[in-house]
Amino acid sequence: MSIDFALSEEQLALRQLAHEFARDEMRPVAAHHDHTGEYPYDVLRKANELGLMNTHIGSANGGLELSAVDGMLLAEEFAWGCSGIGTAMEANGLAQQPVILGGSDALKKKYLGMFAEKFSLCAYAVTEPNAGSDVQGMKTTAVKQGDKWVLNGNKMWITNAGVADWYFVVALTDPARLAKGGMTGFIVERSWPGVIVGKKEYNMGQRCSDTRGITFENVEVPEENVVGTVGDGWKLAMAAFDYTRPAVACASVGVARAAMEHAIQYASERKTFGVPISNHQAIGFMIAEMAMEIEAARLLCWKAAWLKDSGQRNTKEAAMAKAFASDVCMKTATNAVQIYGGYGYSQEYPVEKLMRDAKIFQIYEGTSQIQRLIISRELTVRNK
Repeated sequence: MSIDFALSEEQLALRQLAHEFARDEMRPVAAHHDHTGEYPYDVLRKANELGLMNTHIGSANGGLELSAVDGMLLAEEFAWGCSGIGTAMEANGLAQQPVILGGSDALKKKYLGMFAEKFSLCAYAVTEPNAGSDVQGMKTTAVKQGDKWVLNGNKMWITNAGVADWYFVVALTDPARLAKGGMTGFIVERSWPGVIVGKKEYNMGQRCSDTRGITFENVEVPEENVVGTVGDGWKLAMAAFDYTRPAVACASVGVARAAMEHAIQYASERKTFGVPISNHQAIGFMIAEMAMEIEAARLLCWKAAWLKDSGQRNTKEAAMAKAFASDVCMKTATNAVQIYGGYGYSQEYPVEKLMRDAKIFQIYEGTSQIQRLIISRELTVRNK
């Protein structure tokens, strides 16, 4: 039995294409979008034209059907370019994944096939004002009336909410059962009557990513827009994370890598006591730790994605990758600011933005605390 970390020629070419796109199209406009919060439509349209978005949609619906490993490679390069723009690009994948996993052929053709026909966006709408990590707090309901479902409730912190053509929404259909068969997934179009999109949130970092609340007031959803089976909504919503968490984790590796590269360049040029500060052990060791931890984080991401592509359960490994890589990202960005000293605290230098952007990786797609809860349960409850 052998272990091979080599990427195929196709994967190397894909990663190079993503890196060049991040370098040439994302980095030059990253500061502008950070300062203004303007949604990066132009960048996303260019990425879409190159086939760098919606990469996991099956070939039957006009997609490239790329693997989890492929998606992870793209995510790291995009986040190296600008994680705010990268998040806007990658948000489609999270909303699409439950449909890929559980949607009917007709639903896939209509709502996944559209991405091959025109530039489109979608959003994953699960989090609520009182139901983030605590699914038991979900209040949004869907009540069956004839051949339709009537949706009422509120969602919060939804990425791409203001620009999406449709949402993947999870709602209570049997409040007594909650996550154990009482939640159902739906595709809801933004243009439907009763869908009210809130104001854009101006966040600490990743500011060009469109984040808003959504209110549903007696929204009529046709029966055919149920994703999968009634009652399986939460299962589908969580299953999507086994695909997307390795990519999100590797995006945090991309931010950490960018921070380390800036720190190395600055430490090699900045002199104190007659020598570059990289020659001082205090700084040299900080950089060495960055490199070690980034490499370890990336390998966790690779393993989690490889397990999924191999058809194996990867819930524990995906959580490990997400928790470790996001912590490494925040630590690396913070230490990069420290290496820059006073300059690092200024908006004129790149590491200030990277530190702000890094924090969200410890929060979205499951907080670092929730990842540890998943890991501990996988190690104890499932092994009983």
